[in-house]
Amino acid sequence: MKQQKYSTLGLILMFLKGSKKYFVLTVLSALGMTLTEMLPPQIIKFTVDSVIGNADPDLPQAMLAVLDKMGGVDAFRAHLWWSAVGVAVAALLSAVCRYGFRLYNTKASETLVESMRNRIFDHIQCLPFAWHMENQTGDIIQRCTSDVDMVRNFLSEQLTAVFRIVTLLTLSLWFMVQLNGTLTLVSVGMLTLVLLYSMFFHKQIGSGFAKADAKEGDLSAIAQENLTGVRVVRAFGREEYERQRFYECDKEYSALWMKLCIKLSTFWTSTSFISGMQVMMIVVLGAAFCVSGNMTAGAYIAFISYNAMLTWPVRQLGRMISEMSKAGVSIERIKHIMNSAAEQDKPEALTPPLDRDIIFDNVSFRYGNAKVLDSVSFTIKAGETLGILGSTGSGKSTLMYLLDRLYELPPEGGKITVGGVDIADIKAEHLRRHIGMVLQEPYLFSRTIEQNIGIAMEDADAEDIREAARAADLHESIEGFAAGYDTFVGERGVTLSGGQKQRTAIARMLLRPTPIMILDDSLSAVDTETDAHIRKALRRKTKGSTTILISHRITTLMQADQIIVLDKGRIIERGSHRELLEKNGVYRKIYDMQSRKEEADV
Repeated sequence: MKQQKYSTLGLILMFLKGSKKYFVLTVLSALGMTLTEMLPPQIIKFTVDSVIGNADPDLPQAMLAVLDKMGGVDAFRAHLWWSAVGVAVAALLSAVCRYGFRLYNTKASETLVESMRNRIFDHIQCLPFAWHMENQTGDIIQRCTSDVDMVRNFLSEQLTAVFRIVTLLTLSLWFMVQLNGTLTLVSVGMLTLVLLYSMFFHKQIGSGFAKADAKEGDLSAIAQENLTGVRVVRAFGREEYERQRFYECDKEYSALWMKLCIKLSTFWTSTSFISGMQVMMIVVLGAAFCVSGNMTAGAYIAFISYNAMLTWPVRQLGRMISEMSKAGVSIERIKHIMNSAAEQDKPEALTPPLDRDIIFDNVSFRYGNAKVLDSVSFTIKAGETLGILGSTGSGKSTLMYLLDRLYELPPEGGKITVGGVDIADIKAEHLRRHIGMVLQEPYLFSRTIEQNIGIAMEDADAEDIREAARAADLHESIEGFAAGYDTFVGERGVTLSGGQKQRTAIARMLLRPTPIMILDDSLSAVDTETDAHIRKALRRKTKGSTTILISHRITTLMQADQIIVLDKGRIIERGSHRELLEKNGVYRKIYDMQSRKEEADV
């Protein structure tokens, strides 16, 4: 299935699903509000020129017919308060429409932002592991919060006003032309300057907003990294370094916004000056026309009212152009997420049994230009235990990431099969649900210990969780906490020791038995005695499962059915513990060094 690529308009329309009806009601309310605002100047003009003055009513034929039924102009002269009631009724109708505009606009706005956040989050959940490794968490968070709010504000506060502004401009200009064509030309000429200047300004600030938004993402990333790694910062006394790094980024971010604020201040000051000059010219020229008899007093008052209505939407268009620059940058940043290719299974993807032989056939893999695995081939018999030993960077963890399809194996990179079925042809969800994995750096959520273990199985009961904790040699440690299994684990498990975090992750994996179990150096933070207890429990709990143990500690691997030794992405030795000792190679050297160290520690 081909990944959909959204255009800017297509992305906005997709986000608007579910909130369109509220936006339609918002637009209708805005149109009603505009139409009712057009009435008071006409009522005032009629009252001044025809009721107070003696001019013939200048009204549409339909309104003249209504006026005759009410008794004509003489009836209004006898009941002057009728005009006041007409203005009050128009104001009341405008207030009702304004209430509807605010109500439906708020509903549209909140529905829109809910849809945006849900769809973006859902898409992020489907993006490959490699994508997450290439994008900073802080920047992703900023795109999902600040950029979403920026787009929401533009669509709800600016774009919805377009229909009202267009209606207001059209009706105001039509009435103004009816009142005085010359003054209308003067008004439109000055306001055109505001509009042209706004369009020029839009081009000037677009790049500035892009730089400021990107720098805000950098700032969020620094804050996020510092907060999650606070123990490392404190342990190495790097508070001042981190503070200065944040200050420098914040200073650059503030400087970018200062430049933008100066440009914005210049823009708003200039447009205010031009608008003020336009109003002054209309007032002066209109007064001159009244004195010369080319315009009635009522028409003059109405024209000034309509001109005031015209000034606001033109300036609002300028503001919309300014906000469009911000929203345009934000929607592009969101589009980067939504147009990133999600993980997708092949058509007719399979769900075969995974309690079968696993074969790595000539597997090669690169991270960018760095070759990590080079023609690696081996077989793990179903139900056997494979041990993997190797130095840092030898490709041990990468093998498991490929097996779990956290990284996709390129076509020229060989293949991995389970029971003869290429894992590329297996549904990713099916594959991962049948592989239990404890990562090299176990991640714990900000929840209780019980919830962290129970997350692996939805219907797990308390006894299942405690049994898994006992197998991971964690139960006694948990019972030693004041709150027991209800002990709250801080972010990333900061309230637990390294060994306790690893054992919690192991318990989580053991809670839901799977045909394939992987422990990626997950016993490195426990002592040798605890290591032995856990390995014994693992042999009991993982009986029948294919188990893969990755470790730097030979005592963890020595009882595996088969052990491979990796070096620079290649298998340099393989065999059982006894066979590898007899070869007197790298494995034997590591074994001798670790044995001497253990003897020295004793």
